[in-house]
Order: sequence, then C-alpha cells, then structure tokens
Amino acid sequence: MSADQRKSPTEPQRGNRPPAHGRRRILITGASSGLGAQLARIWADDGRDLALCARRLPELERLRDELLDRHPHSVVHVYQLDVSDAEATERVVERAVVDLGGLDRVVAGAGIGMGARVGSGHADVNRRVLTTNVIGTWNTAEAAIRHFWDRQDGHLVIISSMAALRGFGGAMAAYSTSKAAIATLGESLRSSLARRPITVSTIFPGNIDTAINAGNPDKKWSVPLEVGTAQLAAAIEAEPASAYVPRRPWAYVAPIMRVAPLSVVRRLVG
Repeated sequence: MSADQRKSPTEPQRGNRPPAHGRRRILITGASSGLGAQLARIWADDGRDLALCARRLPELERLRDELLDRHPHSVVHVYQLDVSDAEATERVVERAVVDLGGLDRVVAGAGIGMGARVGSGHADVNRRVLTTNVIGTWNTAEAAIRHFWDRQDGHLVIISSMAALRGFGGAMAAYSTSKAAIATLGESLRSSLARRPITVSTIFPGNIDTAINAGNPDKKWSVPLEVGTAQLAAAIEAEPASAYVPRRPWAYVAPIMRVAPLSVVRRLVG
C-alpha cells in the first residue's frame, strides 16, 4: 500500500463489509490512546468509516496505519486537534464531514485525568483538566450538534465517568468536577433536543485500565482495556440516554454512590 493510500483519499473508498449498525461514519476525539483508540479498533473491525482526532498526531498516524494494515479498504482519516480550541474544533468537524461525506456519530472522548490538590500551588494543572474536559467537550458538542441539526439526524456520545456522581477530593477534584459538568451538559442537550431526531448519550465508565487510572493503587473492580471497551462500544450502540460501563458492578453501585456519605463512597470505590 502506498503512502498516499495510507493517508486516505478525499473520496472515501468503502469497505467490503457493511457495519452492523446504521451509524457508519464516526468521529472520535481523544482517539490517540486509551478508550478512544480501542473504540476505533472495534469500529474499524466492524467496517465503519472513521475520523480520528487528538493532539498527538504521530500516535494517530500509527493507529491509522495499524487499522489500514488490518483492513486495507477501510476509511480512516486523522486530524490533529486540541478540543479546547473552539475554532479548530469547528474546522476539523467540517473537514471530517467533507472527507467522510457526513457524520452519523461523534464521540466526545478527549480528556485528561491528571490533577492536583486544590490549594497546593498547582492551579495551572487543574485548569488544564477543566479546560480540556469541560470546554473541549462543549466545543465538540457545539460542532457536532450544528452538523446533526442541519441533517436532522445524528448521535452525540459524551464520555463522562463514575467520578461524576460525587465530588472526589485530592488530586481527583478537578477531574471529578469536570466529568460532573459534562454529564450535566449531556442532560441539557437531551432536554433541548427532546423533539428532534438527534440522540445524546452520556456514558459513565468505571475503572477501565487506561493511562488515566494506571497510577491509582486503590482502584476497585478494574477491568482490562479490551474488555471494558467492548462493553463501552456495546453500550454506545444501544444509544441510551445514559449508561454505566461495565454494567456490573457500576449500575448497582451508582445509586449507592449518589446517596451514601462521602466516607462510605471513598471506601466503596477507592
């Protein structure tokens, strides 16, 4: 395969296999690693056309090459993007619409998990978490919904976290706050679009083995990346208003987390 073919032509070449679900053309932010990259692998295996976005272009290009090696006739476009830049996010979504001939689903998965204790003198770190996770998701939603509104169809997926359900302290404070904010964004969009054929799903992953939780020695009920992301993809395909992933135990733990004292929540989830 030539280098030009690996970069995917402007006129997409359709894969040999139709996808199992109608959402063929999918854009993923935060696709260079973790959940985003693994979702790309799952959907490439299913014959989807992909627009993959992240700040780290070399990682995206390696992922694209991996996917095209496995599926030479797949459509995989990559775009360097910092989702905190609103104008850049608009441009990339518009470019992906042209390159893929439209978008059926947008997964707002870009996020960072590092943080610092509030008042520790590292406010800049916490601001980066909040800017990327909250403003970046907002920017992605603005661009996606504008396209979906024009075509009166589409599926926006917001990747929140179980950490959104309660206020976690220490180095988790900014992350927990950001994930709660984007969960509220998802609910607000569902309210706004209630009479429109546009679906908004908020997904709450638990502990899946990614770089974000790799350094947490107290994490409980963690599952391997491949296992957790397979369940994540299945939850997304169902297009629910919200879902906890993996369902067991998090769908059963969630009601307890919402009402239990914080001391109990800390012991419960680590």
